[in-house]
Amino acid sequence: MAQLESTSDKHVNYKKAVAAVHDSINNYNAQMIVFPEIFMSFFPVDTPLDVIVEDAEPLDGPFVAGMRQLAAETGTWLVFGMKETAPDSRKDRVYNSVVVVRDDGSIAGVYRKTHLYNAFGFKESDTIEPGSQLFEPIETPFGTIGLFVCYELRFPEIARHQAALGADIILVPSGWVRGPMKEHHWNHLVTTRALENTVFVVACNQVSDFYTGQSLVVDPMGVRLVAGPETEALIPCEIDLSRIGSVREKLPSHRHRRAELYAPN
Repeated sequence: MAQLESTSDKHVNYKKAVAAVHDSINNYNAQMIVFPEIFMSFFPVDTPLDVIVEDAEPLDGPFVAGMRQLAAETGTWLVFGMKETAPDSRKDRVYNSVVVVRDDGSIAGVYRKTHLYNAFGFKESDTIEPGSQLFEPIETPFGTIGLFVCYELRFPEIARHQAALGADIILVPSGWVRGPMKEHHWNHLVTTRALENTVFVVACNQVSDFYTGQSLVVDPMGVRLVAGPETEALIPCEIDLSRIGSVREKLPSHRHRRAELYAPN
């Protein structure tokens, strides 16, 4: 996990990504590197809407192109958040998107955040257009990967959807905002989403005076494998997928669900 502070200058952020990828490979032999939510560019809450819209890019824009090239050159899977241009019909909004890039530079998946952070005095929907569908887990050399974003930790249905479709590891690029009880919520929600679904959860958070940092990887039994500091850091973690099977032998809750009793929505 590349727990980094994003700035409003996406060129600076790209340079930070390049350095983080090379350091992660050289120091930790990383095969997949996860960056935080909206890593491409972060703007303060009071930034004018037109600035945010103007800064957004399409998936074939220069930032994604640069990250795809970086993935191909280094042979590393990259996962990163960005502000993506919304359709022409919504020129007053952008998508809060996460892009998954394979080690050959091709795009493996894209997710546009569906549940927006209209809580704790914030209103993400002022600038963000919600996506229309959940992420469909994808097959990778590391197992089946699910994904959702930050605030969506508070919706257990999303993680359950990923696990029911076979996700072994759920990635959660995040920008968890500081505030009373927020660090407590972060730790408990990441742990609970892993434990209740008996999967790994990899939650990579932004860090700054606005965000909490403290990225986490939690295993299927709810055991914290690594935890990041409150400062910028590269946080390595090796995941052994056989842990899922061994946990589910002891705790087969995934087989005990009685889906016929649950409301379809």
